[in-house]
Amino acid sequence: MTAPDATDRGEQLRAPAEELYAAELAALTSDDSRPRPPNWRLSPQAVVTYLMGGTTPSGAAIAPKYIGNRRLIETAVATLATDRALLILGVPGTAKSWVSEHLAAAISGSSQMLVQCTAGTDENQIRYGWNYALLLAKGPTREALVATPLMRAMAEGRIVRFEELTRMGSDVQDTLITVLSEKVMPIPEIDGSVSAVRGFNLIATSNTRDKGVNELSSALKRRFNVVVLPLPASLEEEHAIVLKRVAEIGSGLQLPEIEPAWAEAGHFGAGAIDARSLAANLVGAVVKDPVQDRVAMQEYLETVVRERQDWADLYTAIREVM
Repeated sequence: MTAPDATDRGEQLRAPAEELYAAELAALTSDDSRPRPPNWRLSPQAVVTYLMGGTTPSGAAIAPKYIGNRRLIETAVATLATDRALLILGVPGTAKSWVSEHLAAAISGSSQMLVQCTAGTDENQIRYGWNYALLLAKGPTREALVATPLMRAMAEGRIVRFEELTRMGSDVQDTLITVLSEKVMPIPEIDGSVSAVRGFNLIATSNTRDKGVNELSSALKRRFNVVVLPLPASLEEEHAIVLKRVAEIGSGLQLPEIEPAWAEAGHFGAGAIDARSLAANLVGAVVKDPVQDRVAMQEYLETVVRERQDWADLYTAIREVM
């Protein structure tokens, strides 16, 4: 007997943006009378409202998905309305993937046409693959093709996302050049091709701290318009971002309701964040390399935390788990 799918039981660990914010997207769609580019679910102005927050003409409240410079989001949306792809750059924690997901959800109605780039990503995962049973039985035919997210997005006129583009080898990256410049994917095995439908575009993200791991070629860079997401401009902005994301994560994981939600404090503590519940999580988040990161953490602990009298409980708690 086959077990029911987790999504049928409402047990998704993480729902995509288009499902989490379906009510907001529906409200924006019903109130959006402005012109929309071909195959876009919303007008560019409504997409920006969805990302930055606001109110629809009928009064529906739209929560902000990105807290930061509105102009950057306007530039990103305007780029996707043209034939140029969008490259979102930034250091870790600047919401590159978050913005990419919500842009795709608002524009195409789906954020799940996704390629997670790694050192092991090869050309077949970018362009197309083959159903080898059909390939052996019938030879190279369209029926034997296995469409990748890129091919599907081209055929359906949607947004495809490439996360951490520079993690992928340079020779594999360059398979995108023909797609981005000619808007066509050749399939020489069947003497055919797939042409992009209006509405197709590509959003790529890249971590600026990894620049040079597999740096983009000049030819590929020219196919992108670049938006750099900065670090939070103020402590208040960073505080608002952290509270928002922690609340969303806690809701998605169905953690006990505390303010703000935190797994260890919620399940094992007194229902509030204290030094003891914070210490182990802080060390786990910082110390990725047991040698170099531990030395840096120890130095910060002794030179900064120890000197602050009101952090004495945190100093003691971290010492216990280091």
